[in-house]
Amino acid sequence: MEGDLDVLIVGAGISGIGAAWHLQQRCPDKRFLILEAQAGYGGTWRTHRYPGIRSDSDLFTFGYKFKPWMGKPIATAAEIQSYLGEVIDENGLAAHIRYGHAVQSAEWAGADRRWHVTATHAGQTLRFKARFLFMCQGYYRHAEGYMPQWPGMASFAGRIVHPQSWPEDLDLRGQRVVVIGSGATAATLIPAIAGQCAHVTMLQRSPTFFITGRNANDLAETLRQLDIPPAWTHEIVRRKILFDQAAFTKRCEREPEVVRKELMAGVRAALGPGHEAAVEQHFNPRYRPWSQRIAFVPDGDLFKAVREGHASVVTDEIEGFEAKGIRLKSGALLEADVIVSATGFHLSVLGDIRFAIDGQPLDFAHSVGWRGAMFSGVPNLAWVFGYFRAAWTLRADLLAEFVCRLLQHMDERGASTVIPTLRAADQDMARRPWVDPADFNPGYIQRGVHLLPQQGDRMPWLHTQDYAVDKDELPRADLEDGSLVYA
Repeated sequence: MEGDLDVLIVGAGISGIGAAWHLQQRCPDKRFLILEAQAGYGGTWRTHRYPGIRSDSDLFTFGYKFKPWMGKPIATAAEIQSYLGEVIDENGLAAHIRYGHAVQSAEWAGADRRWHVTATHAGQTLRFKARFLFMCQGYYRHAEGYMPQWPGMASFAGRIVHPQSWPEDLDLRGQRVVVIGSGATAATLIPAIAGQCAHVTMLQRSPTFFITGRNANDLAETLRQLDIPPAWTHEIVRRKILFDQAAFTKRCEREPEVVRKELMAGVRAALGPGHEAAVEQHFNPRYRPWSQRIAFVPDGDLFKAVREGHASVVTDEIEGFEAKGIRLKSGALLEADVIVSATGFHLSVLGDIRFAIDGQPLDFAHSVGWRGAMFSGVPNLAWVFGYFRAAWTLRADLLAEFVCRLLQHMDERGASTVIPTLRAADQDMARRPWVDPADFNPGYIQRGVHLLPQQGDRMPWLHTQDYAVDKDELPRADLEDGSLVYA
């Protein structure tokens, strides 16, 4: 038994490291640990090792607000890992992290008002007790990516790989590569291998929206030239980016067809003359802009690969696999030596950990989220679930600050437990999915939304997914409005 902790954090990725920093700064009297299943920190940036892996959010907002970012807006996985390592080293957080500790189960015991957590490490079973459980493990399964099963896959003579488990021995020189998918992973991987392999084809069932631009921030460059302190530069640029992103999101809602034309014009300019038909066929999605995540293409590298003939795009559906490649529903055979299934990930609700409360298994799908952070009927637990249309870390920072505030409030009123509870006026409110499919509907959400908690139709039971709202409301959320029951 690892003592008696005040807070147990699950996950040493960007959320967990940030949570530890906030706890150390705001609640220095609290004893906490981070349990991390992998052999080191980083989460996503450690799991994913495919060529070209990089952020698809700018690091002024994806980075922490307390740690100025000094590099280019779009960063490689190695650069992000270095940044996280600096946060750990500069704040002495390594002593609080236990690597190689995979959490298997967590049970709340009302008798001692603690979470009893079981983890495995080096073949041994370890047990931890904690007053508060802070889930910072993300929302997808790190062990394996999502790969659909198509007819004839076993007959393919080449290799089939998923980017989430990229083989270290994979040599693409002279190989014909087909990448299935057109999201951020495909847009990152394709320019990284184009020119190295014989040819790479992006096979998409339907087009994706892209934004292209220089991998630099003009405002940041100007402020740095003026020797503005890094912390000031970081905050000013961060605010400007957030202001612009909020305005763009509103435009996508109010004038989607105007935004569509602008996005397609950007692709048209990046591809250059002679590709007008390709833009209409391959880069004109069926959905409204921002109802799925828009991938940023720094320096137009994906379109440069297409323009120079190293890469191509095919929009069609898969009939099945054959020995030499993929047979499309149009009848064409897309020949390949290597097929990369950039088809997304498996949604993981709270790390696929077995939860129970006083011996009763817990099904989070039956709970209602309290401001998207805590859950009805679940004591002393918060989960970091980031933003779809903004950087994940924005919400991770907000929720870490909130948890610290909640812990301080509990201390002030002498409470050992807090349970989000539907008030009498909330009992009959309409229940809605955790994510509104009419607003945001990527495949991984549609496949797993039934596993996620529900949301209500009023505060504090809404999951807004809106940083502009959360940044003002969450720090001032009423902790004594009756929706949080203390004991």
